[in-house]
Amino acid sequence: MLMHLLDPKNDFVFKKLFGEAPVLLAALINAVRSAEPPVTVVEVLNPRIAPEELAGRYIVLALLAQDEQGRRYNIEMQVRRYRAWSARSAYYLARTLAQQLDGGDDYELLKPVIGIHLLDFELFTAQEQQGQAVWCFELRDRSQPALKLGDELQLNLIELPKADRLGAGNAALAAWVAFLEHWQEERRMEQIDYPPVHQALQRIRDLSADEETRRLAFVRERALRDERSELRAAREEGLEQGREEGREEGREEGREEGREEALSAMLAKLLIRRFGPLSPVIQARLHQATAEQLELWTDRILDAPDLEAVFRHQ
Repeated sequence: MLMHLLDPKNDFVFKKLFGEAPVLLAALINAVRSAEPPVTVVEVLNPRIAPEELAGRYIVLALLAQDEQGRRYNIEMQVRRYRAWSARSAYYLARTLAQQLDGGDDYELLKPVIGIHLLDFELFTAQEQQGQAVWCFELRDRSQPALKLGDELQLNLIELPKADRLGAGNAALAAWVAFLEHWQEERRMEQIDYPPVHQALQRIRDLSADEETRRLAFVRERALRDERSELRAAREEGLEQGREEGREEGREEGREEGREEALSAMLAKLLIRRFGPLSPVIQARLHQATAEQLELWTDRILDAPDLEAVFRHQ
């Protein structure tokens, strides 16, 4: 019987895989930042995984590493999109930069901070963004983007499903993407001619054979599943409450009109909870929608990567 391999996209497994193998972590960094001189030494600054982190919801088990020049790397495997996603990512990157200094230290002591976020979802969903899956954001001038303010902050994003579909990135990065998306497909893995991926696959086999690691991976998977269930329950509760309020309103002012108003109000609450404050345009759209449109949009909330995706094709 073939052994079921642990999923490297489980952020606990991801941190075990790369946090205990700095050579593989350096290979991943070099694949993402192939235009830069290669990193040769990586020290993991937070190798320990606290028990409370495994059961914690709405968190990501990030890796914090440092290279031989003192540059720091915030490396995350993200399997779901948070509300205010860009704000959260920018905050943790800036905090990693600020934590290098104590009070009174010279700013010249600061070393660049590089974020590498591997996303198991599509962050950029507009039609004109479908041909790109590997992104690098830096502080640059709007009018002259070739002019960079400095090297202090950089955020690299790889949309794994899209990168896999497009075959995006250099050969090394494409191999890592294939590993993260198809690690259980033996034939696919045999076709990869990139030694670090084969080393990572062997580590996954070793981790999968360890009973305690499998148990902890299940604990983490359960926490993530519970988080998703909570979001789904909130959506369903909101829909049911909207229907009930609609029935109540219907007895007083007309069933259909009341149902639409209640659904619109509840949908607005769920959208704010997921994506933040709504613009006047979105509020007007909710107010003018039919009950069928409101129910369709409510069904999309849980899986939509952004607000635009909730209303697409409507």
